[in-house]
Amino acid sequence: MNIFSFVMVGSNDYKKSSEFYDAIFAPLEIKKIVTTERYIGYGHSNEPDELKFYITKPVNGEPATFGNGSQVTFLAKSRDAVDKFYKIAISKGAIDEGSPGVRSDGNYYAYVRDIDGNKIAAKSISN
Repeated sequence: MNIFSFVMVGSNDYKKSSEFYDAIFAPLEIKKIVTTERYIGYGHSNEPDELKFYITKPVNGEPATFGNGSQVTFLAKSRDAVDKFYKIAISKGAIDEGSPGVRSDGNYYAYVRDIDGNKIAAKSISN
């Protein structure tokens, strides 16, 4: 059983965040499913009815901030997809938090901070 229902990150620039995530999610086969005035929802192309990641304007009206120590990691089918995720993210204004490579657990990852400072990563599920 999956332990998560969904993940949500805040954004201060809804349009820019949407463009950023649309681009970096392409190699991970994640696509935008719904856009409303309050949030944008994404899901994997294999499960288009299952929203798993949201970008939202904070409900309390305060500026969105990132969680220090928080990270969201997305699965990729290949190392090539992780490389593409990283390259696209950096080209769209993300900050490098760890270029693509094998980490101490033997898996292949890439880490970035999105345009609002949220730490996100991609992990290859195959060599």
